[in-house]
Amino acid sequence: MSAISRSPADYTVGWICALPLEMAAAKAMLDESHQRLPQPPNDDTIYTLGSVHGHNIVIACLPVGVYGTTSAAVIATRMAISFPALRFGLMVGIGGGVPHPDTHDIRLGDIVVSKPVGSLGGVVQYDMGKTLPEEHFQRTGALNKPPSVLLEALATLQADHMLDGGLSQIPTHLTTMLQRYPAMAARFSHPGAHHDLLFESHPPHYPAEQQQQQPHQPQLIPRPPRASPDPRIHYGLIASGNQVMRDASKRDVLARTLEPGQHVLCFEMEAAGLMDTFPCLVIRGVCDYADAQKDKRWQEYAAAVAAAYAKELLSVLPVRQVWKAEVVRDVIGVGGG
Repeated sequence: MSAISRSPADYTVGWICALPLEMAAAKAMLDESHQRLPQPPNDDTIYTLGSVHGHNIVIACLPVGVYGTTSAAVIATRMAISFPALRFGLMVGIGGGVPHPDTHDIRLGDIVVSKPVGSLGGVVQYDMGKTLPEEHFQRTGALNKPPSVLLEALATLQADHMLDGGLSQIPTHLTTMLQRYPAMAARFSHPGAHHDLLFESHPPHYPAEQQQQQPHQPQLIPRPPRASPDPRIHYGLIASGNQVMRDASKRDVLARTLEPGQHVLCFEMEAAGLMDTFPCLVIRGVCDYADAQKDKRWQEYAAAVAAAYAKELLSVLPVRQVWKAEVVRDVIGVGGG
């Protein structure tokens, strides 16, 4: 742990997690850990401090059992007040992927990153609006897009991956994590492609007289194996709301109707509470398919790959460029406490 004297004004990046397993992955990605600092009396959040590629980072986790957009907004606002030099945030953790066979071959352990699409800033609140006839959904309002400093870093990282044939530093970061923290290997390693099963969203239709004799069995969708277990990175829309999505039919309807002509790639529960109150980017490791078959087998690994992507993103962000960005609490209009 670094013994250098620092103050809250030395930290520029806020990293927010919803679950302890996400926070464990975030802490494992730190290049250096820092000592805790005094906080305002009205902020009882427990922060973890450290650095990644020269950026001083503040990590916070939502209270156990208290999830959703409101809880995320509270933590983000407290962080912005207690650390007056924050320039942006990263919401990093797990989410439910939405495979689109023709456009996005999303598998468990892949990464989805919020990116502005059409009229949307990258995150859409799927429970804020109204459902119209014929499965149409009408949004009411739109959420902000990430700050330009993060969008520029996304463009740089995407270009770098194109030059390298899609390769990234994520596998290297994961290997380093397990070398530094061997106890994480049992839970945070790749579970194996044989545990990645995708089922059809619509059950087969049987004649009425066969319904009771023929209980519904989900149909497995055959997919060709990948040449490598390394995660792929998908950029696009992330749907956020206060409900756990575990219905494949509803998932597919919302994914294609939230924004005409565009597809949602991931569902999660916190980001909508941040986008208008804490300029940030959302990074999600795919731990399930937001369907009835979801379980927890992939959660730790998905959290680890999301954290590894966040670390790689910070590697292409010059520290001095971050310091030139607008301060978060000036953007959202909150003062010191």
